[in-house]
Amino acid sequence: MKEVVVKDVVIGKGRPKIIIPVVGKSEQEIIDTFSKINQEPCDLIEWRIDHFDDVLEEGAVASLSHKLKEACSKPLLITFRTQHEGGVCQLGDEGYQKLYQSLIDDADFELLDIEMMMPDDMVTTLIEQAHQKNIKVILSNHDFDKTPEKATIIKRLTMMEEKGADIAKIAVMPNDKSDVVTLLNATFERSQVAETPLITMSMGQLGMVSRLAGELFGSQASFGALGQVSAPGQAPVEDLHNVLNLLTLNAE
Repeated sequence: MKEVVVKDVVIGKGRPKIIIPVVGKSEQEIIDTFSKINQEPCDLIEWRIDHFDDVLEEGAVASLSHKLKEACSKPLLITFRTQHEGGVCQLGDEGYQKLYQSLIDDADFELLDIEMMMPDDMVTTLIEQAHQKNIKVILSNHDFDKTPEKATIIKRLTMMEEKGADIAKIAVMPNDKSDVVTLLNATFERSQVAETPLITMSMGQLGMVSRLAGELFGSQASFGALGQVSAPGQAPVEDLHNVLNLLTLNAE
């Protein structure tokens, strides 16, 4: 498996990296949260810009990204999560592409989350544009209703790598314990042949074990909450840090 290096963070080596999601609404709330993260045991920050009140104002996200870099130097992942995959802001495909192109051109960040189910030509274009600016790409897919069959999960993770993702991510909702096992089995099977690092999780309280023990099955990062969660089942970042260090198979 390839290692993805983002500043001084290596994804694909050692224990799973910890990502804190930020879901603030106002500029000041977001800046204050970033400042607090300097003291937290995490490796990267995800800014969920679909929660930002001014996300659709031209240039607002790019402008704020530079202020956030002054507040905290940790690598930054920017994500606009569509409503179809669990986000909170309505935005059509054309608006999504326009927003992402403006971020690639003007914002200050290291990673970009692109939803794999977007139109193929859009995904291809955005990946190419991001890579030209040395921005790493996470291709992602989220199912908040169910857990697909193992073969489907593996197929989607494989497609992400084939499309040019630097990291492949999938999150699914379990309806029973067997669904959690399905996600973990799919992760393990894909990780044996994948060149792209994987981030996988089974959501909710039922699936929390997948966030804590993902390293055993091949997942390379986990999301820990600092107050507000961005998806169901995220553990507090301090608890996540302690458990990942306790369970890790790799001393760093």
